[in-house]
Amino acid sequence: MRIDILTVLPEMIEGCMNCSILGRAQDRGLAEIHLHNLRDYTTSKWRRIDDYPFGGEAGMVIQIEPVDRAIAALKAERDYDEIFYTSPDGERFDQPMANRLSLLQNMILLCGHYKGIDYRIREHLITGEISVGDYVLTGGELAAAVIADAVIRLIPGVIGDEQSALSDSFQDGLLAPPVYTRPADYRGWKVPDILLSGHERNIREWRLRQAQERTERLRPDLLKE
Repeated sequence: MRIDILTVLPEMIEGCMNCSILGRAQDRGLAEIHLHNLRDYTTSKWRRIDDYPFGGEAGMVIQIEPVDRAIAALKAERDYDEIFYTSPDGERFDQPMANRLSLLQNMILLCGHYKGIDYRIREHLITGEISVGDYVLTGGELAAAVIADAVIRLIPGVIGDEQSALSDSFQDGLLAPPVYTRPADYRGWKVPDILLSGHERNIREWRLRQAQERTERLRPDLLKE
């Protein structure tokens, strides 16, 4: 998989794109993440990529030209399955969407900034919009990092134990059950006996009950969905 991220501030997420699972995925050739500074695609000698909005509203708006030039340059080199814009009014990002996106070959993530982007970009250049939650960030860079991390970790071979990803919260519509490790007794706080029993079927049933209970208590909205 290849993810190209178009941003005004590549330095904001450059570090995390090369760390931990994301870094290992790239080292193994299982994924590519490329950051592109939109200022490299402007014709302005001052490298400006924003301007005042028509109509006099407050704030600045990312211009269409540098975005169009950046997307055109990338599309001239390869085909892209999707071109997404990170936006608070986009489709809510969740685990099922991450699963779907992990099957793509190439995608572009356009990070919003300032007051937003020229609406013609949304009308003519992108194929979808993604929101990571009902709140507003300074820019779309952190959202793009979240999306890249959630998607790439699902690619076969990225995580050593693929069953680990399949048992994560939300994969089956439930929160994950509690997990414990050594020591079995710490300051009198004990690990549930069932987990020490070695009885696999009983342990699976316990984990399912715990997942259902935690979801009902903490995220009842998931059960309604």
